[in-house]
Amino acid sequence: MLENYFPVLVFILVGLAVGCAPIILGRILAPHRPDSEKLSPYECGFEAFEDARMKFDVRYYLIAIIFILFDLEVAFLFPWASIFREIVATDSIKFFGFIEMLIFLTILVVGYVYAWAKGALDWE
Repeated sequence: MLENYFPVLVFILVGLAVGCAPIILGRILAPHRPDSEKLSPYECGFEAFEDARMKFDVRYYLIAIIFILFDLEVAFLFPWASIFREIVATDSIKFFGFIEMLIFLTILVVGYVYAWAKGALDWE
């Protein structure tokens, strides 16, 4: 009965080996020369040891939100592309499928042009 679980055990052991081996090899083989610059935390282009109440530039978050927004919108193109042959083959929805994606892409381009015109993509 326990021999039925042997492939599961092998799968778990191989998964642990693939996950842990690069970490262990990196720890053994990589050079370890820490200095104060490497050990200091760095985040968002600001020094880590300043006042927590300082004015913070919002452009970092704005670029990140715009990236996520357009990335998710482009991700909606994949399901449409995967059934594109079926859409084209069906006469009743051929034109509807094209117009639907054209409207979606128009909204995407209008949003991109709006963000560009407002200067959200400019970096100083």
